[in-house]
Amino acid sequence: MSRVSHLTRPLDPSSSSASTSSLMDIDAVVAESTFIDVEPGREQYGAVQDSDQDSFHNRKGRKYTKRINYYVPGTAWIPNYSLSFLGGDVLAGLTVASMLIPQSVSYATSLAQMSPLAGLFSASIPGIVYAFLGTCRQLNVAPEAAISLLVGQAVAEILLDHPNPHSEEGAMIKIAISTIITMQVGLFSFLLGFFRLGFIDVVLSRALLRGFVSAVAVVILTEQLVPMFGLTTLMHQMHPESTFDKVLFLLEHVIPSANITTTVISFSALAVLIILRMVKGAFQKYWWIYRVPEVLVVVVLSTFLSDEFSWDQDGVDILGAVPITSMKSFVQIPLQAVNLKYLRRTTSTAMLICVVGFLDSIVAAKQNGARFGYSVSPNRELVALGASNLAASFVPGTLPAWGSITRSRINGDVGGRTQMASLVCSAVVLLATFFLLPWLYYLPKCVLSAIICLVVFSLLREVPHDVSYYWKMSAWVDLSLMFLTFFCAIVWNIEVGIMLSMIASLLLVVHRSSKTRMTILGRIPGTERWKPINENPEAEEDVSGALIVRIRENLDFANTAQLKERLRRLELYGIGKSHPSEEPRRQQATVLVFHMADVETCDASAVEMFYELCEEYKTRHVKLFMTHLRPKPLAMFSKAGMFELLGAEAFQTNVADAMTRVEGGR
Repeated sequence: MSRVSHLTRPLDPSSSSASTSSLMDIDAVVAESTFIDVEPGREQYGAVQDSDQDSFHNRKGRKYTKRINYYVPGTAWIPNYSLSFLGGDVLAGLTVASMLIPQSVSYATSLAQMSPLAGLFSASIPGIVYAFLGTCRQLNVAPEAAISLLVGQAVAEILLDHPNPHSEEGAMIKIAISTIITMQVGLFSFLLGFFRLGFIDVVLSRALLRGFVSAVAVVILTEQLVPMFGLTTLMHQMHPESTFDKVLFLLEHVIPSANITTTVISFSALAVLIILRMVKGAFQKYWWIYRVPEVLVVVVLSTFLSDEFSWDQDGVDILGAVPITSMKSFVQIPLQAVNLKYLRRTTSTAMLICVVGFLDSIVAAKQNGARFGYSVSPNRELVALGASNLAASFVPGTLPAWGSITRSRINGDVGGRTQMASLVCSAVVLLATFFLLPWLYYLPKCVLSAIICLVVFSLLREVPHDVSYYWKMSAWVDLSLMFLTFFCAIVWNIEVGIMLSMIASLLLVVHRSSKTRMTILGRIPGTERWKPINENPEAEEDVSGALIVRIRENLDFANTAQLKERLRRLELYGIGKSHPSEEPRRQQATVLVFHMADVETCDASAVEMFYELCEEYKTRHVKLFMTHLRPKPLAMFSKAGMFELLGAEAFQTNVADAMTRVEGGR
């Protein structure tokens, strides 16, 4: 009983609330001692009291300031902004904007099936909000190819029920779908960050993401080859659904139906983009060459040539006039009946966009944080990105915006050191939206498709390396996940592919976490030390029928569910692999000792399962001992009635004491 009393002694407070109250008590004691040391006198006493109160208020003020700076990082970097960063930030903002403007127009028109305005507003408004709330100083928040593609697929699926998707009514439906998706993405992201679920980036494997990226690249390439060959009108007539169907459509109609002028323009623009990128790579030491925005060069040049040679008269689709707004006002509350009508049909797409977008964003943020030496909080990033998309959803028709690995890296390379670069970039994009769109009237749409095809090469660049690595490492599970994502996305759609792979990945995580790590202990001869028998050949199980099991992790509802089966296998087969059909290699235990030094926490479900397990062993007349119990599991066992079930003698300080009881009882 003395040992039990020793184990159940009161613990020192370790929670934050206990720590806070302890600090307050210390402050009170210090203040009290200060008053005692002061000689009698109301003026002196009052002076000390005022000084102490001032100090308390100063500490409290500093605490609130730190909290505000943590939750709204803009309140920290803006007052302390150094003008020495301004040149690099402005240059970085201008450079990123020059490539973002044509990119966002391309993503909106070619992938999301929206107006160019959707891409431009998505490239500006979220970036402004993120600059005040985000923790990454170089992250550029704007539309992404994969995200825009998912929005486009949701739009296309809903418009299948509409008799004339290219009418004004169809355009209004597209705006409503995009708005409600962006609002849901922002809400989901904000809630994930608010409830501190930023750890989801470690749940999904790299293989799954690589399969998703590869599938997205192939889907985007197939989608963009249609306008590059001038087959958009014919595709709208035939309605091929899956990517596989579109590949068959291209093989069948490219030669007899392609527009020659459009085809030449498209692939010439793509060739110029590739050549300019290669030239930039070869002359990186010359900053004025490396910073030339090849995408902007191609857009300006093709627009000028299209106007000069009247390509639209040869059947080439051009951007045309883009009205600044097709709604009554720029700002509208997204929770309107016209938008809410598509809420249920777009929720799964919004959730998928939220997960995929966050994974890309947090990778980009962590890369820049490691590169420039500051920390990035996944939870704060989720809140910032969620707030950015929520704010963007108040402008009808905006696309979801997330961080880009490529643009963020360029931002840092050019000289961006604070979120001011994001503000400059957003300001330039907004100016282009209101003043430069008329100049893009003759921009060929096929050139926008060629720009997106350039993104495909970046997406596919690392795939061969990853496949060869998994093959060399015999990582068949990773390869299977990668190809499952890829083929499902190609045969069905991106949403089905990533959903199936996420389910498979989560099932693998649950399967692995459900296996409680345990080992059998044996005595080192001539000592009272007990070590794992699979790691120490000299360790012996010197008491017949006694099984000493060390549980090597915390217990929860997931890993305790299979605890009974795992213990049975240890009892009958020992350490190592074995098939259930084999004959048992060990006799059933008559004594079971649990070494629980590694169990720091134990939730209520685990304690309940453990209680039921002990009841079964008692029914079999197996003697049970619990040793090395830590305070928290001990308190949980006490509340659950384990002491009443097993008796106080079952709870021993260490394995040696338990084995002394066993040997003494025999």
